[in-house]
Amino acid sequence: MTVVIDRTKPEAPKTGPVSAAATARAKGFTLGLYKPRTPIYPKLVHGQWRRIKWILMIVMLTIYYVTPWIRWERPGALPDQAVLVDFAGGRFYFFGIQLWPQEVYFITGLLVMGALALFLVSALFGRLWCGYACPQTVWTDLFIYVERAFEGDRNARMKLDAAPWSFDKAWRKIGKHAVWLAIGFGTGGAWIFYFHDAPTLITHFWIGQAPATAYIFCALLTATTYAFAGFMREQVCVYLCPWPRIQGAMLDEHSLQVTYLRDRGEARGPHKKGQTWEGRGDCIDCHACVVVCPMGIDIRDGSQLECINCGLCIDACDEIMDKVERPRGLIAYDTDAAVAAREMRQTPVYKLLRPRTAYYAVALTLVSGLMIWGLTHRSALDVHVLRDRNPMFVRLHDGAIRDGYTLKIANRGFEAQDVQVAFAGPVGAKLRTPGDKAAGETLSVRVEPNQVRAVRVFVTVPAAAIAAPNMPAVFAARAGRDAMTVKTNFLSGAANAP
Repeated sequence: MTVVIDRTKPEAPKTGPVSAAATARAKGFTLGLYKPRTPIYPKLVHGQWRRIKWILMIVMLTIYYVTPWIRWERPGALPDQAVLVDFAGGRFYFFGIQLWPQEVYFITGLLVMGALALFLVSALFGRLWCGYACPQTVWTDLFIYVERAFEGDRNARMKLDAAPWSFDKAWRKIGKHAVWLAIGFGTGGAWIFYFHDAPTLITHFWIGQAPATAYIFCALLTATTYAFAGFMREQVCVYLCPWPRIQGAMLDEHSLQVTYLRDRGEARGPHKKGQTWEGRGDCIDCHACVVVCPMGIDIRDGSQLECINCGLCIDACDEIMDKVERPRGLIAYDTDAAVAAREMRQTPVYKLLRPRTAYYAVALTLVSGLMIWGLTHRSALDVHVLRDRNPMFVRLHDGAIRDGYTLKIANRGFEAQDVQVAFAGPVGAKLRTPGDKAAGETLSVRVEPNQVRAVRVFVTVPAAAIAAPNMPAVFAARAGRDAMTVKTNFLSGAANAP
């Protein structure tokens, strides 16, 4: 049979899956898979949530910039900076607390507490951290404030960006970027003060005598602050930060979030003064909630990954509701379950106590309790014992056996301590250090504050008390109310053999 192919007809469109790249190319995006960023010009809004954000921004920036300059008196040559991460000295100072590298578990505990607290708050109230306390949000808010001061509010900024270059546009842009860089430099400068004595470092910094790491990290923080808060803004939250993805596991239908009450707002549409509100919703589709959003989303589309729960759309909507003389709260902190209940003409039920919030609260309470117990019962005394390996023991002229040990005694307090050291194990054991003329049952070792002292100790046991080649023993150290025991062994080999 002869097959005739008719090429005069147009080719039928292909069916089946189409790659994302092909779809992007079909839409005209030839440089990649992703849509180019559309600049967002959030409009200034007034209201209670905006005031809360201003207050929190001022408080948190003040804490960040001022904390390295707070002094805290400590004895001797210890640093008097209240909060200091002293890498050179291997210490972390936080007001009256001093942590050593061996106590890194306290840092781990603090991180676990922070994570659990974040989980609990997110399960109860949504992304409050993102909307009010995240450094990216705080510095972006500050940068937008500066941008608004130089270029005006939303419409003025859009008009300025679209306008050709002129003297007026140039000085506004240059001024804005100069202040942004100054803020970025201040942010990086404040960061390095947490790792060095601030008054000393600020002097050495300007005369070129500060450590190289101080210049490197100051430059790094300046650049990242300038780029993240000045240019990338919402893209950091959407593309770089993992928390928007993780939060999906924290939230459920009973979590409070910024919510458009569609049961009240729909059907939406324009409304003229004097028209009836019968048969329609309260939303007049003015987009006021959209133009104030720093993420550039429409909250009326429901819960979205980009929403940081900042509440600015609530203020914008309340302002519009006042103008059209409708009740406030068309956009509010609410739950999906409550909205669904009202749509079904049922009374909404708010459940703060749920299995997941109970788990997070119990876990947070346990970890916090352990941290408090650990800090309140923290001992300033720490002892490590290293026994001699060559020779493992020495038999003296009278048949007694002598073992050698090195005790590393740490005084993690702020005062010098006289540490009493005893040895428990073989009967009749005597202790002495290499400089002692006579041995005794205990040793007294003075350890300066915030220091580790290595002490070499000889333990001598009479031959008659040797019961086995390897006998368990314990070093006991006591300084005031602090006490510590360390297990070891007393070796004698075949020294007691006939």
